[in-house]
This record gives sequence, C-alpha cells and structure tokens, in this order.
Amino acid sequence: MSERPALEVADVVRRHGAALQEQYGEFLTGEQRRVLRDVARCRTAALGGHVERCGDCGREVIAYNSCRNRHCPKCQGAARARWLAAEAASLLPVEYFHVVFTLPAALGPVVQSNPRRLYGLLLTTTRDTLLSVAADPHHLGAQPGILEVLHTWGQNLHFHPHVHAVVTGGGLSCNAAGQIDALPVWQSCRPGFLLPVRILSRVFRGKFLEGLRKMAEQGLLRWPASLAETAARARWLTSLYGQDWVVYAKPPFGGPEQVLKYLARYTHRVAISNQRLLKLEDGRVTFRVKDYADEGRAKALTLTAVEFLRRFVQHVLPRGFVKIRHYGLLANRVRAARLEQARSLLVLVTLAVVLGVTTIAAPAARPEPVCPGCGSARLERRPLAAQPPTFADTS
Repeated sequence: MSERPALEVADVVRRHGAALQEQYGEFLTGEQRRVLRDVARCRTAALGGHVERCGDCGREVIAYNSCRNRHCPKCQGAARARWLAAEAASLLPVEYFHVVFTLPAALGPVVQSNPRRLYGLLLTTTRDTLLSVAADPHHLGAQPGILEVLHTWGQNLHFHPHVHAVVTGGGLSCNAAGQIDALPVWQSCRPGFLLPVRILSRVFRGKFLEGLRKMAEQGLLRWPASLAETAARARWLTSLYGQDWVVYAKPPFGGPEQVLKYLARYTHRVAISNQRLLKLEDGRVTFRVKDYADEGRAKALTLTAVEFLRRFVQHVLPRGFVKIRHYGLLANRVRAARLEQARSLLVLVTLAVVLGVTTIAAPAARPEPVCPGCGSARLERRPLAAQPPTFADTS
C-alpha cells in the first residue's frame, strides 16, 4: 500500500471550505458543492467503512470508504486501472501521436458561463478537425482512431481548457468526405509526422467559432457582462478570427506500450494531485508547479487557502459530462468491427509488428489484502457506521 501524503486537498477543504462558501457561496454550483463535500469526507468516518481483523494474530485495521467522486485526488486509481485494462484491447500495432488543442484565453469567461455546451463543442470540434484534415487525400486520405481527453487547468490551477488527443499514425483509407472505402487499405502516415499543425489550427478555429456563432444565434449561450451587447460580441468574435489558435503536435509515442503509460497519467487526472501539495500554514497553501515559461523548472506557488479552493472548484465538470471520448476507428458503435478490419490489414503490412502487440499487458490486478502485522490473508471484516462529517455544506 502506498504511503498517504502528509497533506491532502481534503485537509484544505476541511479547514477552509466554510470560508470559501462564505466568500463565494452565491457563485458555487450544486456540483461544486457536492465535490467539496465528497472530498472532505473521503476515507473518513463520515462515509463509514469496515474493520478488518486478522484471524491469526488478532490485529485490527480500520478502512474507511472512498467517495468515488471523479474530481477527488484519492479516488482515481481503481477507476484508472479498470479503464486501462479495457483500453489495452483497443490498441493497434502502429505509431501513435499526441495532439493538443487549446482555446484562446479570451474565450475563458464565455466557456465558464456555458461549460456543458462549450466543453462539448470543444471536443466535437477537435474531432471534426482531425477527421476532416486526415480525410484529405493531400494529407493522409484515411480515417484514424482518436481518443480525446478534456483538461481545463494549467499548473497554477488557472482556467485553461484544452484537449489532449491520442491519434493512430494512420487509418483506413477513405474518401474526402471521410467515408471509409468499400475495400479499404491501411494508409500509414509519414514516419514521425501525422498532420500539419498550421492547417489543424486554422480548421479548429473556423469550426469552433462557427459552432459558437450558431449557438449565439439560437440564444443558447449565457454571456458575461462585458459581452452583453450584440455589437460587443461581434467585435469580440472578429478579434478571435484574427488570432492564431494553438495546436501542438508532440513527438510520436512510438508503439502501444508507450500509449498505455501516457493514458495512465492523463485520462483520470484531476486538477491537482495530493503529491504536489507542500504545506498549509497560516491560511495559505503552497504547492509545486512547473514553470513552462522558464523551461519547465519546478517552483513553489503560494495562494491563500480560499483562492486555492476557488481555483480547484472551477475545474469541476458538469454532472454526467463525458470527458474521455473515442472517435473515428475507435467510435463506440463501430470500434470492434473497425479494429478487426484494421488489424487484418496491418497483418499484410508487417507481421512482425503485429506479433509485438501481443506483449502489451493490462495493468496488474490489485493484490489481495493481507494483515500488515503477520502477513496472513485470513481477514475478517465487519462494517462501521457513518459518523457526522468534519466539513458541512452550509447551503
């Protein structure tokens, strides 16, 4: 069992959650309040638990229940392991690429006012961008497999919505409209190069702003005070069309084994892990950050506890929102058939690479619990009733 960090986000919530609600309570959503409650109660007596007694040495260990909230830093390990085990079966023996799509900072206030609609638009826009550019015969002329993960934070916990896309280095041949050929072949990209990022950036910008404009015309969006007037919104949209939008293609992962390692780090990540916290003193939180403006050097950032929690809760997703999505060859309704077709065609490309994919292993199963005193597996379990929480939502 891994050692528990000396300081956790839950400690900050328990000590300063009430102050956050006193200062910002009118702006907190129901889901944000729920996350604060869950994080504070996770693995405490407030959620109940069980006592494990060793049948050999008699030693007793108390284990409290987890909250299982997807925003809780302590509750991602088990969900990640299950997800990765299933995802390993979808990997192909090809090069994989990592493409990052980032929204301009000027869109931040509008996205925060309309998270469900505009997070959804961001994911579908990146999908359409990758599929349309890949379908172009001047580029790839094929439909790749795409896995997308939405992140909304930067290292300092500021609002920074972006999408990490993992894309197969090739796909099933298709026409310019993206329809897979009746008798497709596997079309590989050039070694080390997927698609031109300058074109991806322009297509991404055009598709997102077109979707935004249509939502605005249909009256589906809430606007911050600075964009309440139609004329102000028109000027704002024009300025966005004039900007270069950031699309970054990282060096390719290589084979499927490297993709699994990447997915293990990124898919079930929350805004900040407990391991990054350094101290909580005098109402201030200090945590580690990477300063990308200074070649990624590790530094310490200190915020008031209330400001730390305000930044933390702004990354809570709308309830039920799906942040991990599969498209192209990996789209849920066609995945099994398309993967079988792709693997059959890849056998014709190179049998040696296909044989290599059989070495991919799903994450190891969690070991059975044993007594920490004598190592016996003869554990008896009895439940513990939930106790009053140490942090209460005052709403």
